[in-house]
Amino acid sequence: MRRLLFSSVAIAALAFGPAAHANTMIELQRFFGACDADYGKVTDVSAAVGECGIITALINKFEADNPGIDVNVTTVEWPGYDQLNAQLASGAAPDVVSMHYSAISDYQTRGLIEPIDPVLAAQGILPDSFTDAARNGVTKEEQMFGLPFDNWTMLFHVNLNLMKQAGLVNADGTPILPTSVEELVTQGKQFKEKTGKPYLVQILANETATYARILYTLLQQQNADFFADPLKITLNTPEAKTAVETMKRIKDEGLTTVGLDYPAAVSAFANGDGGIAVNGTWLIGDYVAQSEKSGTALSGGYTVYPVPQLFPGRDSTYSDGHSWVMPRKDRSPEQVEAIGKLFKFLAENDFQWARTGHLPAVKAVFDMEQFKSLPHRSNIAEIAQTGQSLPAAVQRQFAIQDIIGEEVGAAVNGDKSVEEALGSAESRINDLLANL
Repeated sequence: MRRLLFSSVAIAALAFGPAAHANTMIELQRFFGACDADYGKVTDVSAAVGECGIITALINKFEADNPGIDVNVTTVEWPGYDQLNAQLASGAAPDVVSMHYSAISDYQTRGLIEPIDPVLAAQGILPDSFTDAARNGVTKEEQMFGLPFDNWTMLFHVNLNLMKQAGLVNADGTPILPTSVEELVTQGKQFKEKTGKPYLVQILANETATYARILYTLLQQQNADFFADPLKITLNTPEAKTAVETMKRIKDEGLTTVGLDYPAAVSAFANGDGGIAVNGTWLIGDYVAQSEKSGTALSGGYTVYPVPQLFPGRDSTYSDGHSWVMPRKDRSPEQVEAIGKLFKFLAENDFQWARTGHLPAVKAVFDMEQFKSLPHRSNIAEIAQTGQSLPAAVQRQFAIQDIIGEEVGAAVNGDKSVEEALGSAESRINDLLANL
């Protein structure tokens, strides 16, 4: 009886104790939306479409290929930093978090995320395997603080069916796009007269990011060094005034949609309610899919280009990127190894993520025939050279974006003068940066 009892205890210990059979758990927190109803079981990544679909399928595929690793995914509302801040304060941070390059400095300077060079090295991932733009986005003090995943920017998504109706296409079927502010206004009026619809579809309600991104782009195109000092912004300038007056003129002349938030603007363009959507790289995959379906407003008539150079200074567009960071916390060696395997898998599958429309972070993807054959990629390839982010040392970039969005939005909508809005934005931002 004693022998039987001891044998039962031993079996129970093997079955329920801290056995070698227990899977390693990674807590991963991300934005990019929720779509488990469509992709919760999908492991064929090539069958997934859009940011949410592709990242969901990628994680599913990683788990299927690594049966000893479980990835517990938490989806947060974009951008998720308020939740992350609360988790860090309470000591309950996830193991891996999606983070914009522009947010990394905020966390790195406070020691809240870990350098990942040793994690990458253990998996044989070399820093120079990433593009300069991607690697620079995650590198602080000569260390990498995130796995680069892409570079993104705002684009001109074009409804060619409506542009043809407006007489704004070239003989080869490509759209006629403006090369100056005056051309933009002239073409916008022509488009509205011929189609009865606004030329641009913009996100101008319940949104601050779009105002800021367009302002940055227009300032860069004028060679304005508005962050010469990373602790001080300069917005009380002729270049900034010209940029905001341009944005306001587009609205005042009735050339853009008004009152649309992000979801409404995305749907409006898909439904044919305007000619050109000013929105991000991440929508290319979804809009291409719609253009390949019959009976949609975009059927056989979608293309995409960088935001045109409207000023004679230089061809430039504001860009950022997505990365995967490791919040500072205690982890087992097994968890660190599992995260390294996940990072390697994501880097090796960067082409799949690039199908969203984002530019690849891994250099080798640009040379893949699969990538070259993706629709419209040759139209936007120049962004790899013309895309420019804010200086890496600038902190609180999301808070700065909100301030600029509020103030520029007030100017565009006529609630403040352009000068008043720019002065207020400059003062508020510099007060913020003076109290880091």
